[in-house]
Amino acid sequence: MQQRLRRLRAQPLCQDCATRGIVREATVPDHIVPLTQGGPDEDSNIRCLCADCHQARTAEQFGHRRTVATGPDGWPIG
Repeated sequence: MQQRLRRLRAQPLCQDCATRGIVREATVPDHIVPLTQGGPDEDSNIRCLCADCHQARTAEQFGHRRTVATGPDGWPIG
């Protein structure tokens, strides 16, 4: 638990949201290369994300496609 809090204090904003110009609190330290795929449990393999970005990244890593919200006209939103 202390390691999790230390990582969130070091990276308090969601790194994925930040790349899109969005400021959002990070709530989940995410392994860039999952432990189940041989990734190390080291700071260099951690990015802090919000819950939504973590869910999307995890789904993507395990073979699920990201879904894009669309408006009534069928065009992507955002």
